[in-house]
Amino acid sequence: MSLNIAQQVQQKRDKKFYLLVFGCQMNKSDAERLGQILKNIGYSETAKEEEADLIGVVACAVRQKAVDRIYGQVRNWQLIKEKRPLITMLSGCVLERDRKMLKDKFDLFIDIKKLDTLAEQIQALAPEEKLALPDFFDITPSYHSTYRAYVPIMTGCNKFCTYCAVPYTRGKEVSRSSENILTEIKHLLEHSYKEIVLLGQNVNSYGLDQATEIKFPELLKKIDALSDNFWLKFLTSHPYDMSDDLIKVMREGKNINDYLHLPVQSGSDNMLKRMNRHYSVASYKELINKVRRILPQTAVSTDIIVGFCGETEAEFQATAQLLDELKYNMSYLSQYSQRSGTAAAKLYKDDVSPEVKKQRWEELNQILTQNSLDFNKTLIGQSRDMLVDFVDQENDGYKNVGKLSNYVAVHVYSDHPLPVGDFSKVKITEAQAWGVRAEVV
Repeated sequence: MSLNIAQQVQQKRDKKFYLLVFGCQMNKSDAERLGQILKNIGYSETAKEEEADLIGVVACAVRQKAVDRIYGQVRNWQLIKEKRPLITMLSGCVLERDRKMLKDKFDLFIDIKKLDTLAEQIQALAPEEKLALPDFFDITPSYHSTYRAYVPIMTGCNKFCTYCAVPYTRGKEVSRSSENILTEIKHLLEHSYKEIVLLGQNVNSYGLDQATEIKFPELLKKIDALSDNFWLKFLTSHPYDMSDDLIKVMREGKNINDYLHLPVQSGSDNMLKRMNRHYSVASYKELINKVRRILPQTAVSTDIIVGFCGETEAEFQATAQLLDELKYNMSYLSQYSQRSGTAAAKLYKDDVSPEVKKQRWEELNQILTQNSLDFNKTLIGQSRDMLVDFVDQENDGYKNVGKLSNYVAVHVYSDHPLPVGDFSKVKITEAQAWGVRAEVV
């Protein structure tokens, strides 16, 4: 870091920062804590990039397109620097290859694997502040919502799926202390937050890296007992670590939502081996059937990658058959994008053409659309709580949009606006492919 950059930071009282966030909820949660650090050293947040004196990027290495966008933005920021002072900062999931190519284009790089030193790295830019800043997970985030909070419980991953960059960008699994997690969530509930979403690359393995820490089912149980009338979700689970104890806690919990996201990625055992997923199609199906037997009302969603290295038509059809058989009401379908630095990039050839990937994606999307509609039809006639996200005024009333506890989108038309960020009791009247319509009870 050159001296003139440090001097710029020291002078920036009441200046503005802008965060550009790519990727998953974990990155968004990291950005909330990063934003609070910047506020602590004298910046205020702006939603307009052109107003910013400091621009921070929280990157995502999962897809090449996201990295390409960063390269494009950097060129624009370099032009701005020729006209006025601007500090640029890079963090998030960044592969070593991209870091080497980008490090000279940013004024500061914050290693996502060293979040516990983030405060010290930022404070080094403004030593006169003498701030006693806490470790990263102890930072109270600058939450972007007044009713829904994403709470990280761990970072990193030990699974090393061949297509995935996370173990190389975030490192191995590190669990946050349960005491720290419970303190943050207590604070949120005391301030009337309605939805708590626990985050981790693999929440099911929470606590396994620390001999004295509680495990995920017990953590979930303790959070569930903190209060009444809030929603509790968690993302993401790995099938290998989905235990009977966790399913039992989900069944007995009073606030744990009727929703489970359990990525399968492929319906072919050969593909799962190439992906290094640590389970078979048969064991995965057995797990889903167990969940639905014990938790019959739970909506199950998944992730699927189409066009992974070497995927044959037969292997793809096995995935299509699995998608049709297990009747997910939601799936995040992605076309494989090779990332340099991952095991797949070293071991396999990305030999499925973009045209075939797109065709296969469309075929799966058709199956998913029908499954989603069929699931939503089962909700007709039910009276449920809806968490309202926003309201639009229309000619003769209001369109209220939100979600049910099972993540299904819901639209309600009414003659008065429903309270945003609060629960409203509604009755499902109509099913659509990607949501339901309801009326106020």
